[in-house]
Amino acid sequence: MKKIRVIIADDHKIIRVGLRGLLEREKDIEVTGEAEDGLHLLTLLKTTPTDVILMDIDMGDTNGIATTRQVKELYPDAQVLGLTMHEEQHYIIPMLEAGASGYLLKDAGREELLGAIHTVYHGDSYFSHKVSATLLHAITKQKEAPPAFKSGKNQIPLSDREIEVLQLIARELSNGEIAEKLFISIRTVDTHRRNLLEKLNVKNTAGLVKYAMENGIA
Repeated sequence: MKKIRVIIADDHKIIRVGLRGLLEREKDIEVTGEAEDGLHLLTLLKTTPTDVILMDIDMGDTNGIATTRQVKELYPDAQVLGLTMHEEQHYIIPMLEAGASGYLLKDAGREELLGAIHTVYHGDSYFSHKVSATLLHAITKQKEAPPAFKSGKNQIPLSDREIEVLQLIARELSNGEIAEKLFISIRTVDTHRRNLLEKLNVKNTAGLVKYAMENGIA
């Protein structure tokens, strides 16, 4: 069984110890390292393989958002899951812009944490219920369709089906759920997702969610 390799980045040792103890009970998860700040994390990543990084935002003199941006530039295959106390939009959106695949609050339970790790590991995005509510509020504030989707020479060349898939991605549906809802195969959903990543010039699912949110696609 291939284990999900996890690094915990948090400036509080008691948090790191607690998370390590919780995760190491799982047969399919391996904690490969801990970092107390962004600089330590970047040093650790040079020699320590990882699939998922649990990233705090406030880490002493370093910032988890800036660190996430650096990590994604250097290690694009590493999935970053924000794990923080901050549920405000002005933290969530910059974290997504930096390349995080998910955003979880520290009041989450064990099952939600494990579910979030597995979700981002498999390439989907994950947001806690409170974070989803914040994002939904931001999306619904966008009442007018963006100019890019209006008729004209600058229109983004997305098909009606691609827009439907993007809307459902923004609502956190998995590929299987999207396939079921649109009566298409999972392979077709995968194809649409890849095409959207290329057309919109974003790197991951979080980038698609961010794009949909900024452009009022809901």
